[in-house]
Amino acid sequence: MPPNTQYDAVIADNKGSLLSINQLASRLRSADVIVIGEYHGHHGAHLLQSLLQSALYRQRPQQVLTMEQFTLDHQQELDRYLAGLSGESELIADAQAWSNYQASYRPLVEFSRSRNIPVIAANAPADTVRCVGRKGEVYLDSLELAERNQLPESPFIDTPAYRKKFFDALGKNHSPGTDARFENSYKAQLLRDNTMANQAIRAMQDYPGHQVIHLTGTFHAENHLGMVAVLEKKRPDLSVAVISPAFWQPGDDFQGLVEAHRRKGDFLYFLQPLPQEYTDNERHQNAIMEQFRQAADIACD
Repeated sequence: MPPNTQYDAVIADNKGSLLSINQLASRLRSADVIVIGEYHGHHGAHLLQSLLQSALYRQRPQQVLTMEQFTLDHQQELDRYLAGLSGESELIADAQAWSNYQASYRPLVEFSRSRNIPVIAANAPADTVRCVGRKGEVYLDSLELAERNQLPESPFIDTPAYRKKFFDALGKNHSPGTDARFENSYKAQLLRDNTMANQAIRAMQDYPGHQVIHLTGTFHAENHLGMVAVLEKKRPDLSVAVISPAFWQPGDDFQGLVEAHRRKGDFLYFLQPLPQEYTDNERHQNAIMEQFRQAADIACD
């Protein structure tokens, strides 16, 4: 019963009933927004997203795809590609697509393009997120009016449970007044979440009656926290369904996994773990420091 390969996913509702892709789609027929959490770069997560998009389309073709993986300042480049006015390599370069775009997100974008499904860039601009992470929320005051107006009017809405989750993940105290660096990192995270929620709401306003499928890293959505909590605060009238992944480790059993993860989503899918990235701790630390050095080269004036 465990996943046989890294492409396989065992799907269930949070009560422990096993589901096929088509059964999952049927259960989601009436949802306004479907948030599919992912482990970035996991083959099984991206295959499930693609199969579910297709199954949902068959029963409700009025669909919009919103994506964390593109930032809203690159919507024009994304639209040009969808309209056939640029090629894929141009999209990847001009829209600063993620490095795993072709392996992970190409099938969803191509499915959408061939059926005239709108694709919405949902994430906040990368430079803005980075600079909020350095300077805090005051950085937004330095933006040009057009840039600021792209972002949510209230860009740092959160919940106490999400704050605790974020700081627990960092191994830090989550009380207000903690180290300014970590507070700023949290504000950068909230900017992403609030922007994604805002873009999902805009999609529903621009395309009435359409079902929104949103792709995002699972941290932004599981337990109905992050962008989902913002979405539900702003639009409590919406029906929002969360689908969250979890790893099926050797020795795990199905019922135990459901019990351990049931609060993460309305529906769950279990995946084989990915290979360990590093066994050499020094190399791992060097790789992390190199990422920080590259980010530090970008000015926030």
